[in-house]
Amino acid sequence: MAFLFKVSQLCPLLRIALVLACVLRLPAEARFSSSRKLSTASGFSSEPAGEEYWFIQRLDHFNGADSRVWKQRYFVNDRFYKTGGPVFLMIGGEGPANPAWMQYGTWLNYAEKFGALCLLLEHRFYGKSHPTEDLSVESLRFLSSRQALADLAHFRSVTAETRKLTSNKWVAFGGSYPGSLAAWFRLKYPHLVHASVATSAPVYATVNFTEYLEVVQKSLEAENPQCPVLVKKASDTLMARLKDPKTYDNITKDFRLCSKLEIQSDMDSAYLLETLAGNFMDVVQYNEDNRAFEGVLGTNITIKVLCDVMLDSSLGEPYDRYAAVARLLQKTFLQSCTDAQYSQYVREMSNTSWTGPAASGGRQWVYQTCAEFGFYQSTDSQKQPFGGFPLKYHLRQCNDIYNLNSSVADAVQQTNEEYGGYNIRSTRIVFPNGSIDPWHALGVTSNITDELPAVFIKGTAHCANMYPARAEDLPALTQARDEIFLLLQQWLKK
Repeated sequence: MAFLFKVSQLCPLLRIALVLACVLRLPAEARFSSSRKLSTASGFSSEPAGEEYWFIQRLDHFNGADSRVWKQRYFVNDRFYKTGGPVFLMIGGEGPANPAWMQYGTWLNYAEKFGALCLLLEHRFYGKSHPTEDLSVESLRFLSSRQALADLAHFRSVTAETRKLTSNKWVAFGGSYPGSLAAWFRLKYPHLVHASVATSAPVYATVNFTEYLEVVQKSLEAENPQCPVLVKKASDTLMARLKDPKTYDNITKDFRLCSKLEIQSDMDSAYLLETLAGNFMDVVQYNEDNRAFEGVLGTNITIKVLCDVMLDSSLGEPYDRYAAVARLLQKTFLQSCTDAQYSQYVREMSNTSWTGPAASGGRQWVYQTCAEFGFYQSTDSQKQPFGGFPLKYHLRQCNDIYNLNSSVADAVQQTNEEYGGYNIRSTRIVFPNGSIDPWHALGVTSNITDELPAVFIKGTAHCANMYPARAEDLPALTQARDEIFLLLQQWLKK
């Protein structure tokens, strides 16, 4: 996850935010706060890569009668900029923007080669970019991908004028949900952005994202065919025990729950089951990604580590091994226990204050899933090893948290009508995806046209091509980074 704490064990629906989690700020951000001065041969003054800047942004881009504005945070790295070079715009996602990306990442290698100016714009309603006084549903109506794209357009137009970059070619970068935004920015504002790199971008919105757990199963199978079989046995055993209150004390102890287990409704059991399944979902999604520079804990926990635990018969039955995985993740993420109370989750997610427990992104992103995307990773498919958190469990949260009774299916249909889903039609957008990453199921994994190429990277996970290169990278990953560079080289000549 992109947070220092284990999000899946604080709030399972925040796992949906994994779709965005490639460029977020971390609690460990202090590691990168002391930026050194940068030298440059351009006409720009050298600017610290971690220094915050603020842009006066419109609240509502689609109502000319609304003149309200707010301050949007952004970051600048002009270290590599050469006069006339391109402008690289990294798009922030569903969490605080992480200035570490102004010092690390593959895009900076490209920037050095092309002499590019690098900018990172934080997404509205996340991090320190607060358009409204609170996170009430009335305020959140200004949170949408359409408003975010209009933010990018306005930021690009004004910045180009003030920094004398109107003749420069702009390239958008993003990973996960920001990857989708990068593609859609090029689609909707082709006169403002010359090309886009849309990494791990789920461009197709869907209510019931059953394919997510199907990919998790395939990824576990690739490590060892018995691994998902044992996970399923463990999950089935746990589900059976949840039907007998006499087992609750042992379950509380086995999984180190923060309070005695109480199952008063299907939502309670679903919340616990999704939380524990999240241990596998999270590790699969970011398997072996080079994320340490972000300050992320747990990068040493891989699919192999989890499957080794599940295959270790000395730990007991599959259920016992499943519990051992949970305790391993607790230790790794410095947790003393796991909160498994759905009622507590709803209370935290319903807090509308900017200082509330879910204000770092959880309340905002789950609202976006209810209002635009769906993306609900249910257990409704038979081709995956988990059980107990069906689509209705996810949909009910839209009502429990936001009192929304509108159709998520209608919202998803509107999103796909707006952007085209898998049938996006544009030019100069490249779509990198990793085969292990469950989100690739909603992305572009084969060429649409010569001008809309896909780079499908076997053996890699979420946003892998964005992270800094290292000696142990798979040859396919190295080749993918080179392929993206060659495409940019080709497109920037046009």
